[in-house]
Amino acid sequence: MRTLTVVSGKGGTGKTSILACFAHLTRNKVLADCDVDAANLHLLLQPDVKSSSQFKGGKLAIIDKEKCTRCGECEKACQFEAIKNSTTQPLIDPLSCEGCCLCARICPEDAIRMEEKITGWVYLSKTKYGPLIHAKLGIGEGNSGKLVTRVRTVAAKVAQDKALELTLIDGSPGIGCPVIASLTGADLALIVTEPTLSGMADLERIAGVCGHFGIRCVVCINKFDINKENTKKIEKICMEQDISVVGKISYDVGFTRAILAGVPLTEFSSNKSSREIKQVWEMISCILELKK
Repeated sequence: MRTLTVVSGKGGTGKTSILACFAHLTRNKVLADCDVDAANLHLLLQPDVKSSSQFKGGKLAIIDKEKCTRCGECEKACQFEAIKNSTTQPLIDPLSCEGCCLCARICPEDAIRMEEKITGWVYLSKTKYGPLIHAKLGIGEGNSGKLVTRVRTVAAKVAQDKALELTLIDGSPGIGCPVIASLTGADLALIVTEPTLSGMADLERIAGVCGHFGIRCVVCINKFDINKENTKKIEKICMEQDISVVGKISYDVGFTRAILAGVPLTEFSSNKSSREIKQVWEMISCILELKK
């Protein structure tokens, strides 16, 4: 089984729209939306949720008021100001508690315990393009990297059970923990960039992350014709770092129209941009040695 992770280094490059097109163009695959902080692949794939499971990725302090002597030590120690009125009526603010366990450790009466809390949900859905694993992280919750790992674990099991050839992963923008969790163990990373100053800067950052973890990466330049001078600079950066540019996609309002229609561009239209995406996919298929 092969794994392709599509990343971008920054938001707004068209990463998810392009991955949705790949979902339309290939068979025998499972899809995983690992952008758990702001998942949106489902907007283009129209999934039918078949099952869901809770994700417990954090802890919450709970005060046993019968044991508590109102000494106030926990409130003094809490750096997140999550404990209120500890000398009168102790309360835990669940939105402020970071689950660090310090209060439980220092409580002289052992009156505080840490309980796992639900911080997100994982969904297994059916789409006409294949099974989709996606997730939703609770508002203000952390540990998104752990939730990404859960999504990938479920996707891997689905791929194994159904004997699927490919896992297509929609990674998060940026270079943080959820991106690293999306990239780990991937056979190939496709970096979608754009010919802007921020696009070029973030391309180098995410390429550096791929290099650090030994993940082979290739580049696709989306909206390449909005600034052809910067496109040439991106090609030069890639050449200097021995990174292949597998394609360039024209700026096209058809992307917006396809999003409004709720379908991938390659299904919505057979225009120039759609054909360019197909060429990118053909290049990636060759690199991954996928069956025709």
